[in-house]
Amino acid sequence: MVLIFTNKEDSHPNFVIEHLADAGVPVFRLNTEALLTDYEFSWWADASACDFFIRCKASGLTVRGSEVTAVWDRRPEKPAELPVQNTTQINKHNLDEAFGFLYFIRYYLKDVPSIGSIANDRPASSKMLQLRYALEVGFKVPDTCFTNIKAAVTERLADDRDYVLKPIESDNVWDEAADSQWVFFAARTSAQNLREAPDEAYSQTVTFLQEYVDKAFELRVTVVGDRAFACRIDSQAQQDDTGKIDWRQGYGHGIRWSVFSLPEDISRKCFAYLRRMGLNFGCFDFIVTPSGEYVFLECNPNGQWLWVELETGLPISQAISEFLMNGKMGKFKLFIYEQNTTKEVQAIPMEQSISQDAKSAAYGIIEEVTGLEDGEYYADLKRCKNGKWEDERGMPTIAFNIVNGKSEIKGERIKFKTTDQKCD
Repeated sequence: MVLIFTNKEDSHPNFVIEHLADAGVPVFRLNTEALLTDYEFSWWADASACDFFIRCKASGLTVRGSEVTAVWDRRPEKPAELPVQNTTQINKHNLDEAFGFLYFIRYYLKDVPSIGSIANDRPASSKMLQLRYALEVGFKVPDTCFTNIKAAVTERLADDRDYVLKPIESDNVWDEAADSQWVFFAARTSAQNLREAPDEAYSQTVTFLQEYVDKAFELRVTVVGDRAFACRIDSQAQQDDTGKIDWRQGYGHGIRWSVFSLPEDISRKCFAYLRRMGLNFGCFDFIVTPSGEYVFLECNPNGQWLWVELETGLPISQAISEFLMNGKMGKFKLFIYEQNTTKEVQAIPMEQSISQDAKSAAYGIIEEVTGLEDGEYYADLKRCKNGKWEDERGMPTIAFNIVNGKSEIKGERIKFKTTDQKCD
């Protein structure tokens, strides 16, 4: 059974649940704000095992922990409804306890194949960690600074470049006097403006500054397991305040979206990035420059994607449903052989969801392989099936060279047969 943690207002799961229902896969949707009012639940441990159940009061549908095959940690909210009202402090205590239970049970399920991760989503939201990993997998990134020191900004400025100020955590402020909300979008500014700003403009908060990167267009790339769905955003046809600087301002102003064919090199880097983050899902934002460079901006580990599907027809909900249906863990090994022989020189174990792109994972490992002498090699991915390491369907043999201790991938060859070995 697929267990979905979300809230009543979230429309994204509806499309995925339809696909799962059509495939005959049972689903339990837990709207977490109503944990205490709409559900009954119990978790236990005894001498033999641990398990739990959650039952929907209205439908009687029940999920057991031992039956959960995949989790979608979509958009859970803090419990907010109570079956019995009490004093303000007791109400807060009761809701806090329910919130603690919700955290406990989501962590308890952290090793179940999932889209969204209570363990990894929050760390993966760090823009600093994102930029570090983006650089490590080979993406180009903008010059960036987080600081509360004016001099740390001004010493990085160049008069012939513009810059962008971005929010870190809080993207809006409620103005009580005006009874209105101020939303903070990315704001383009000049080096002169940044120099002229007073010291307290920097010291009273944290400034998140990036160089402004000229755009031909932008991309939103939604990755689900081994599949990347790219949406082209023609932001540069807009005015500055209707999407040209921050494409999110283009909603309702005619901004154009279209399906885009993503280069394989960018797809592979996206997959490698998510592997480093320990995720199976992410929404990447890129700038494509007039010269054709791809510049990484960020990756939202639990981003919105339904608008992409509705605007472009890209089958993202289908891909999520297929991942959740097939997200069991598999044992893999990447066998490395000397060229034109079946002499094994390395066997690298892997454990991952079989819904992930085995081909991409293998490429990532080959790019970072160590301990081989300079020479020509083949790599062959196998999975443990029926007690043997068997060829993974659809996975060709990858030819690569080691030159000065570094890997150079040469291409793919027709898969050759090797003797199957026993596996545990």
